[in-house]
Amino acid sequence: MTDTARGPDGLARCPWGAGPADYTAYHDAEWGRPVRGDDALFERLSLEAFQSGLSWLTILRRREGFRAAFAGFRIAEVAGFTGADRERLLADPGIVRNRAKVDAVLANARVLAGWAPGELDALLWSFAPAARPAPAALADVPASTPRSAALAGELKRRGLRFVGPTTAYATMQACGLVNDHLRDCAFR
Repeated sequence: MTDTARGPDGLARCPWGAGPADYTAYHDAEWGRPVRGDDALFERLSLEAFQSGLSWLTILRRREGFRAAFAGFRIAEVAGFTGADRERLLADPGIVRNRAKVDAVLANARVLAGWAPGELDALLWSFAPAARPAPAALADVPASTPRSAALAGELKRRGLRFVGPTTAYATMQACGLVNDHLRDCAFR
């Protein structure tokens, strides 16, 4: 038995990917596809942190607002944000204006700006597990794993904030470190 759902085009998808058009586009073209590069990974890690406690759809629909507000998630630029930029972010209706999350993204950029080019990419991808059987149902997809807990621990040890095991696992899923498209999903 599988939990896939058919989209309007008749293709089987993970059930959340057969929902609103925003979800379908993200599911079909991005989620679970390999993402490389420090800035791109910083964006995904930041957006997953902002999603904590909210619907992913909320973040997805504000993604362009986040990109504009955070200088395209270019680490070097965000690391240089000032107190005035922080206040601008906290007043920006195009993003989620959560003080702790905004502060974490700014602090994380400052930490990452001190890393060697490619270091975030290499670190995250070093936690990609070996291939494993495809999940048949949503119940087979974990919220976190021992690897995501280890990744979160390493990120925290290196000074990053708002990166618990669940956020780390969601980042791993979003960036293709793990493939949690269901077994019968056409986009696996």
